[in-house]
Formats: sequence, C-alpha cells, structure tokens
Amino acid sequence: MATSATWPDSLPDAEHKAQLRRAIIASTVGTTIEWYDFLLYSVVTGLVFGKLFFPKSDPMIGLLEAFSVYAVGFIARPIGAAIFGHFGDRIGRKATLIATLLITGLATFAVGLVPGYAMIGIWGAVILTLLRFIQGIGVGGEWGGSVLLAME
Repeated sequence: MATSATWPDSLPDAEHKAQLRRAIIASTVGTTIEWYDFLLYSVVTGLVFGKLFFPKSDPMIGLLEAFSVYAVGFIARPIGAAIFGHFGDRIGRKATLIATLLITGLATFAVGLVPGYAMIGIWGAVILTLLRFIQGIGVGGEWGGSVLLAME
C-alpha cells in the first residue's frame, strides 16, 4: 500500500511547477546577462581598450595589458562566489541574485564612463581594473547562486 505524505506547508503541484519554471527562467536570464557583459568586454578589449588606455605602449604590449585587465574579472570570480555564497545562505538566494545582477550591471555601465588615457592618464586603466574586479565579483556570486536557485 502506497501512501503519500502531505506536508502542511507543501504547495499544490501546479503551483510548484510554476515556481520552478520562474526560478529556472530567472536564473537563466541572470546568467545570460552576466555572461553577455563578459562577452562585450572581451570583444572591446581586443579592438579598443589597448589603444584607449595604453597608447604609449607598443601595440602588442598594450593589447596584453588590456587583456590582463580582462583577466582580473576572472580572478575575482571565486571571491564573489565565496562572498555571495555566504550571503545566499544567510539572507536568501533571490536577494543575492538581484544584488549580483545590479553589481555587474552597474559596473558594466560605469566601464562605459571611464575616461581614457588622453584625459586622466594611467588612472583610467586603474579605474577600469577596479570595475573589472567588481564585475568579476558579481559574476562569481551570480553563477553559484543561480545554479543553486534553479536546483532548489
């Protein structure tokens, strides 16, 4: 004889499916936005940033310097995963997912406002590196949180 246990706080099957669908869509959209930011930055790095932020360097060295700033975003990802993994456990995955989307989106927007070498010298590259670090933290926190949110 098979019995099914019903919990007092369990959701009806249709409601559970609807919430599952919303969680999967939200995490997919968030991940797509985050990685689109990284894609845009990688394209712009190879085409523009070497010349814009490192014009005094040899063109090949300037390109390597621009891609080293790009690498900062990947280095920051585990830090973001640790920070937002902790907060995801404490205050909830949904809140941290929203926070990471805002962090990455605002940092990406701010990258477009960074003045080049001609205006403020090497400080443009320093600000760009800081913004890439912030983007990396946001993506690192979003990735783990969105996967866990979809699986929960």
